[in-house]
Amino acid sequence: MPLTDLAVRKTKGADRARKLADEKGLFLLLTSSGAKYWRFKYRFAGREKLRASGVYPEVTLAEARERRDEARKLLARAVDPSAIVRSRKQASRLAAANSFEAIGRKWYAKHVHNWVDSHSSKILRRLECDVFPYIGSRPIGEMTAQEILGVLRRVERRGALDTAPRVHQNCSQIMRYAVAIGHAERDPAADLRGALPPARERHYPTITDPKRIRELMRAIEGYQGSFITRCALQLAPLVFVRPGELRRTDWLEINLDSAEWRGPAARMKMRAVHVVPLARQAVEILRELHPLTGNGQYLFPGARSNLASRSGCAKYMPIPTVFRRA
Repeated sequence: MPLTDLAVRKTKGADRARKLADEKGLFLLLTSSGAKYWRFKYRFAGREKLRASGVYPEVTLAEARERRDEARKLLARAVDPSAIVRSRKQASRLAAANSFEAIGRKWYAKHVHNWVDSHSSKILRRLECDVFPYIGSRPIGEMTAQEILGVLRRVERRGALDTAPRVHQNCSQIMRYAVAIGHAERDPAADLRGALPPARERHYPTITDPKRIRELMRAIEGYQGSFITRCALQLAPLVFVRPGELRRTDWLEINLDSAEWRGPAARMKMRAVHVVPLARQAVEILRELHPLTGNGQYLFPGARSNLASRSGCAKYMPIPTVFRRA
């Protein structure tokens, strides 16, 4: 006798799994935990087979019967319903493996070793925040210029006009990588050249007038704030490195006896050891600083850091305002 909605709803689990038959091969499998699974039993090529048809109540009795009838139509055409399900699952897995996000992460993994940590983390965050949530699930071989443009417009609308060209560049790099490994025919991001407004040009002027340089050096010499900050200000004109490199300097990189600072390749933009000769005045500044911060990790730790810690958790000091780029 066929099942009814009321019977299915009221039936409870038992100590052991049991079956409630409907008709034409459909039955409800009851487990001891109380779960209810729809199953369709059929024969194909002389063998008995089972096909899962969903879980009750997510799949109702009427829906389970519709799925059974679809499977019977396939059987009438000598097609195995389970083979169709397997092919659909395989197609879904293949689509996921060929999605923009999957290929994008492969591209990232291939190149991340060539980038410094700060650069690689910016790229990954850019992709995870601005790209993958919107087009990450799309098959990369079906990507269109309009879909990529939609991502760029979202970045523009929040006012990040400097970020939009970088997102465009990263999308284009991922598409070209997909072309190279045979997952796409072309790079649609290339069609968007000129679609974005030019990034706002920002200038970082420096002091070229000798009189103003003299004023700056006197201002540094007369600085009345933290001694650590004063040392950083005094050292900056003697080493000519980026402020970010100076504030992240580790004492292990400094050799006062040979008057040399060797920046590790892993932290350098060009992935090469950066050797900075230290003038006599620079060595004197560092010798004065060493008793205060030499037991810690950084030359210039933050005010709230534990100066004696080398655990890597200590924070370096912010860039002094006078050297911070606008």
